[in-house]
Amino acid sequence: MDQHSDSPQVSRFAPRAPRLLDRLRDVIRAKHYSRRTEKTYRYWVRYFIFFHGKRHPEEMGAAEITSFLNWLASERNVAAATQNQALNALLFLYRHVLERDLPWLEGLVRAKRPVRLPVVLSEAEVRRLLAGLEGVRWLMASLLYGAGLRLQECLQLRVKDVDFAYRQVFVRDGKGGRDRVTMLPEGVVQPLQAHLGKLRTLHRKDLVEGYGEVWLPHALARKYPRAGFEWGWQFVFPSKKRSPDPETGVIRRHHVYPDTLHRAVKRAARAAGIIKPVSCHTLRHSFATHLLQSGSDIRTVQELLGHSDVSTTMVYTHVMNKGARGVTSPLDRLDQARAEYRVRPGAPQAAGVI
Repeated sequence: MDQHSDSPQVSRFAPRAPRLLDRLRDVIRAKHYSRRTEKTYRYWVRYFIFFHGKRHPEEMGAAEITSFLNWLASERNVAAATQNQALNALLFLYRHVLERDLPWLEGLVRAKRPVRLPVVLSEAEVRRLLAGLEGVRWLMASLLYGAGLRLQECLQLRVKDVDFAYRQVFVRDGKGGRDRVTMLPEGVVQPLQAHLGKLRTLHRKDLVEGYGEVWLPHALARKYPRAGFEWGWQFVFPSKKRSPDPETGVIRRHHVYPDTLHRAVKRAARAAGIIKPVSCHTLRHSFATHLLQSGSDIRTVQELLGHSDVSTTMVYTHVMNKGARGVTSPLDRLDQARAEYRVRPGAPQAAGVI
């Protein structure tokens, strides 16, 4: 075969350049970002590309990013956090994937950042809410309220991260990639131990049937090939069914799907007659507020919640006695003055006279 006939054969089997979204995925995983961050960044990059008529980001720059973000703020009326999320995704794309430094985004219309106070339940409302849950759902919700866990932190909890001796829970790779230690409520110790006893039996059954391997973060599966089969690495709240890993196809027992607890908490709140908008995160808000009400130091609460800045924790002081409830209404002072006047000797008792 001559040289000319060989050239098409060579080009035909030449490796193709990775697609943009594949490059984005590889860089995100190389930096050990969470899967949720990866999913969010991919969403915004695709949105940006489709917004500009499927043009490649290499052909665009600061002007296109500014117009896209302005459209989100002015036309879509997105929240400030949503616009910042889109901005972070696009800055990551250009800085770490395309390796281009963007100039300052002049003319950017920033979405308004409304001041929102967290929804907090009273202790009586929490009691009624938890009474409407049972089994594993009650156990998970009790940890959200009793330990201040985020939902994802609860779902990703491993057996080895629960320390019964010291009554504490280790949160690994939480929000912002930070680890922390929080309390293990005394009220869940016995139910949690009984729950883990059942899981131990289930894990042994999985091993006998040729399964029992759990997903490990980062490169731990390559560094410790047998660690995924060990009891300590199993999820505290695994799924009832085994399912194939969407990336590798390996049959595993992953953790409970988040919507499982979301729906259960919503139903329990309705059954308890709670009219406040209740979510799983409401239990974490209630944890922080009730600790501050009981006299806990705000720095301690900050560490238990895993906040990087104490100003984030300070928001809970606005929904306790130091906020609106710590001030007497002028109407109440008016009623008090009226009552004092009426008990004076010889004071007229006519209605409405002060």
